[in-house]
Amino acid sequence: MSTLRPIDLETWPRRGWFEHYTRRTRCTYAMTVELDATTLRAALRTTGRRTYAAHVWALATVINRHDELRMDLGPDGKPGVWDVLHPAFTVFNPASETFACVWTAYDPDFGVFHDRMIDVAARHRDAVELFPQDDLPGSTFDVSSVPWTSFTGFTLNIEGGANHLRPILTLGRYVDRGDRTLLPLAVQLHHAVADGFHAARLVNEVQELFDDPTWLA
Repeated sequence: MSTLRPIDLETWPRRGWFEHYTRRTRCTYAMTVELDATTLRAALRTTGRRTYAAHVWALATVINRHDELRMDLGPDGKPGVWDVLHPAFTVFNPASETFACVWTAYDPDFGVFHDRMIDVAARHRDAVELFPQDDLPGSTFDVSSVPWTSFTGFTLNIEGGANHLRPILTLGRYVDRGDRTLLPLAVQLHHAVADGFHAARLVNEVQELFDDPTWLA
């Protein structure tokens, strides 16, 4: 499925930063941006593909390009990098006004991933449990959607979050501004593994995928 490859601390260039932000100044941070989804939204309308699946795939694709976004702590408390991180995403149950957290395997082929995600979401849309699947692996990152409102800031407060190295992503509702369609995205990262440079690269590469959605086909 996916393997957590241990990092050789003796040769790891980031060791000093990692130790500082996990031992001395434990620090996670969040950044909220507005992605320009104008081109992607227009392209989706011609394909019949689901918007949420497209957003999740784009995020997962960029995350799986970069080691710093796939880092985690092993059972021994030492850092490692997952070969692949799969998205764990939320599905809303309007009857109970609760959500379920489910996951599906990432695939670099959007069509394959899209059908998997839509199938999982359909099977668990009436779930009354938080985790209706019994096989949520450790090699997942969290992404959720708040499609009822747009926002310009969003921060999670996680007790014990100083040990959570994997990214947490939150999507908001589209907002039309002039002739542009904007999508709020909140990115939460651990400073031990990712700095502002890495957060910006994540956002910029997702924007590039939104600007050239040829992958939808």
